[in-house]
Amino acid sequence: MWSKKELIEKQARFWVLMAQGSTLQAACDAVGVDRRTGRHWRQATGGRIPRRKPEPSGRYLCLEERLRIADLHLAGAGVRAIATQVGRPASTVSRELRRNGPKPSTRGRSKYAPYAAQKRAELRGRRPKASKFEHAELAAVVQAKLCVKWSPEQISDHLATTFPDRVEMQVCPETIYQALYVQGRGHLRADLHQHLRTGRAVRRPRRSTAKGPSGKIPDMIMISERPAEVADRAVPGHWEGDLILGSNCRSAIATLVERQTRYTMLVHLPQGHGAMAVRDGLEAAIKTLPEHLRKSLTWDQGTELAQHRQITLATKMAIYFCDPHSPWQRGTNENTNGLLRQYFPKGTDLSIHSPERLLEVATELNARPRKTLGRITPAEALQRLLFDPEPPIVATTA
Repeated sequence: MWSKKELIEKQARFWVLMAQGSTLQAACDAVGVDRRTGRHWRQATGGRIPRRKPEPSGRYLCLEERLRIADLHLAGAGVRAIATQVGRPASTVSRELRRNGPKPSTRGRSKYAPYAAQKRAELRGRRPKASKFEHAELAAVVQAKLCVKWSPEQISDHLATTFPDRVEMQVCPETIYQALYVQGRGHLRADLHQHLRTGRAVRRPRRSTAKGPSGKIPDMIMISERPAEVADRAVPGHWEGDLILGSNCRSAIATLVERQTRYTMLVHLPQGHGAMAVRDGLEAAIKTLPEHLRKSLTWDQGTELAQHRQITLATKMAIYFCDPHSPWQRGTNENTNGLLRQYFPKGTDLSIHSPERLLEVATELNARPRKTLGRITPAEALQRLLFDPEPPIVATTA
């Protein structure tokens, strides 16, 4: 005797075949029931084929496709052969068998159940879905990390590392963004978007960040003459620098970022951001570094670095200049300046921030784990360079 579940599957398959034009006898033989049972099913509906639920769009597999996959899989066809017959990419078939099929059997090929797979797919597709942030513990952890200005990707990585065996405590970055940007999508505080790098409550398209032309600086050494070891980040001690400007360009903070470790230093400029003031500030900051960590500095063509020769003489650090309108040549520094705008918003007076405040911000930024560093922090990466040079740190992108 068949179980109730098996009987339901046979009846559903029977009606699929009848809808495709099969005779009563052919449909009964195909599903493995006698003619009397098939006649009973047909009489129960008055001879009419029951209406099935509307299938999803062509983006998703339908029941007929799953039945075809099941037949071919049972016959021993491979994934690519099944994909050719069904008219779907091989990745779709492979994912379907992996996601909706049972665990592999120890005795040969496992059986794929198409009706159970269809039911699971329908359950997954139901809307609206409950928010993951209905879980109070998850919401509390995400909110705490957002408040110290961690990005959604950093939070997602932290949860996956801290709670590897708890699915309810893991969330992807996009889900966090949705909870912050889309009304009614989550249970996070409405003001948490202020802790994102942009501080925006809605998404906006990216805009060009190219800078306008600047004055000519004498005796510039261009980035094309910079040693190849700087580009691949294999050797520590190469830095990128720039200014972040306050309201009406009346105040500024100089930023220095080490290319390999992403370690950030902020330079206080109480006397303004002219060439002399920037020279004095950079010299004081660079001289706090050990000699093996002050090999080169890459800057844009801003006139604030007109005293670059004097800086090189005082610190023994070579200085290279980017091409005009090419901020990507200092990508690490550009990215860091974007992070710093969470602490020093555009249009504000930056002269009000003391050296102690700059050190506090740099310390907090250097304590954030970075994906490009293998989930460690810039502070930990620099510590390895200072006290444990083996093994070397391998960095990839800005």
